[in-house]
Amino acid sequence: MTEAAGPAAFGRVDDDGTVHVRTAEGERTVGQIPDSTPEEALAFFVRRFEALEVEVGLLETRLKKRALSPDDARRSIATLRGNFTEANAVGDLDGLIARLDALTPVLAEAQEARRAERAKAHEATKAAKEAMVAEAEKLAAGTDWRGGVNRFRTLLDEWKALPRIDRTTDDELWHRFSGARTTYTRRRKTEMAVQGDKRDAAKQAKEAIIADARALADTTEWGAAAGGFRDLMTRWKAAGVAPRAVDDKLWAEFRGIQDAFFARRTQAFAEQDAEFSGNLEAKVALLDAAEKSILPVKDPKQARAEFRTFLQKFNEFGKVPRDQIRTIDNRVRAIEEAVRAAEDAEWKRTDPETLERASGTANLLADQIAKLTDQLAKAQAKGDKKAAAQAEASIATYQSWLDQANATLKDFTG
Repeated sequence: MTEAAGPAAFGRVDDDGTVHVRTAEGERTVGQIPDSTPEEALAFFVRRFEALEVEVGLLETRLKKRALSPDDARRSIATLRGNFTEANAVGDLDGLIARLDALTPVLAEAQEARRAERAKAHEATKAAKEAMVAEAEKLAAGTDWRGGVNRFRTLLDEWKALPRIDRTTDDELWHRFSGARTTYTRRRKTEMAVQGDKRDAAKQAKEAIIADARALADTTEWGAAAGGFRDLMTRWKAAGVAPRAVDDKLWAEFRGIQDAFFARRTQAFAEQDAEFSGNLEAKVALLDAAEKSILPVKDPKQARAEFRTFLQKFNEFGKVPRDQIRTIDNRVRAIEEAVRAAEDAEWKRTDPETLERASGTANLLADQIAKLTDQLAKAQAKGDKKAAAQAEASIATYQSWLDQANATLKDFTG
């Protein structure tokens, strides 16, 4: 027979591999592991006990965090207690049962908390419905004829989604809500009859706006015309609503004129970007060569001279497409900052405060990389490829600076 410490202290193993567990009710057999050492046989049933112990711990945690309803917890306790009574495991089974018993006051607290939560939910529902009634009565007394209809529809959907409270209160609140809705509907119908004349005036105003839009449509003064269309849109919104069928037709005509103008502007910008594509190719080629030649900076003086030569050639080419400006500028700035960082590091080599400053710089760069990495993750989550590409380029830039800062630290620390 072999005895051990811990959970194993509650068991023993016969020479034939039969394993027994000790409980308050005495000793009982839990199983047999033939053709194994006593230690192995005991360990097998200890592991079963540890699994039961994990179940108890999980139940304690879930109950204390109120992740389990009191009824579910009560059923789980009963199930575990039954399992522990005849469990084929070696360990302090009585202790596990005692832990289950200790959950009784916790269970009572949870049940009381559940009752309090239900009462709180009841009060919250009542307050929500009272707020809806107050808003409905305010809408019924107002003149928001367009937005009010949609808002009443939303309020009604929200009301239906809420649970019922006590019948008397619920019926009283519903009577007030329904009455406000009826009053609003009647007043709105009366107002709509009055607005017939206003719709005719709106029709004439919008026809005038369309005439002005046609006058702007063929211009190539893109900025001024775009501002003009914005002004026309403001006038359109202020003109009011024409009869429904007419209003839709007028809007389609006005929108078509706008779309045609902005399509021409987009095409013009695209042609401009195509014209600049040659500059882009040349600048990218120069950047590729400069990054390969200058980075990482080994000789700051030579790197500065090479950067000046690169920059002179780079500036000989004109503009690049608008969507590439930031990326190109970031790459140029990255080379320049790397050269400057190398020059600063060389100059500061004998400065007794350099080590402290270099360490701070490395930390700041690492923090910036972390922020950019967060921005990259958000852009990828939104599917914003352009923002993601810009973030990746910036991360690469800051990483090169961080590498330089770490190299400086290495020079001082050996």
